[in-house]
Amino acid sequence: MDVLSRMATEDARRLLGECLIFREVGAEERNALVARVQIRAYSAGETIFRMGSAGDHLIAVLSGSVRISVRSPRGKEIVLAMMQPGEFFGEIALLDGKERTADARAITACQLAILEQRDVLAFLDRHPEIWPRLVEVLCSRLRKTDQHIAELALLQLPTRLAKVMLRFARVERGAADGHQFLQVHLSQSELGNICGAGRESINKCLGLWQRRGIVQVEERLITVADRTALEELARLE
Repeated sequence: MDVLSRMATEDARRLLGECLIFREVGAEERNALVARVQIRAYSAGETIFRMGSAGDHLIAVLSGSVRISVRSPRGKEIVLAMMQPGEFFGEIALLDGKERTADARAITACQLAILEQRDVLAFLDRHPEIWPRLVEVLCSRLRKTDQHIAELALLQLPTRLAKVMLRFARVERGAADGHQFLQVHLSQSELGNICGAGRESINKCLGLWQRRGIVQVEERLITVADRTALEELARLE
């Protein structure tokens, strides 16, 4: 095993230990599961799986980020989730044996840990105490989906956009003075796909906010200059 493979395996072992589903399982059992993990690398923009394909494995993000989305026959896309390192996806089709319910595509170059269905189900058979935690994960994701659908149907675009930006913002620290600030590492097209709006509408909204000093906009980076103002926009109905 080369150095990169060993590092990826160690990441997989750590992530399994941090995951709610596997957190209380003994190290020996986790290591046995990790021994069966396949590590795969994907390039930015590469498809991981498509809606309707066979759901025969669970996937953990080791590095990079993954977009989960659904697309209409005419090509309109709605982003359901953005998966980051330490998160799992693909569990629904794996558990019910049916087709994938969405597309998964690499946003950036990423490394993924692949757990085959037979290994996951055998693990759950040996550890029935895991099921309540798995149900907790599924319920949490269902609540988030319900919230997203409600926002798309009921809220105006500025409110939706403010909520999405706060949801996906990351706290960064300045190299010089250590000052903390919020940044959103998404393009305007990606924000539009999450909010259910066109890029032009997102650009118009961000342009207004930039003139008001709420955000600073770059190509694939938005810095929140006034978090309080953005939070107030997110509370509007």
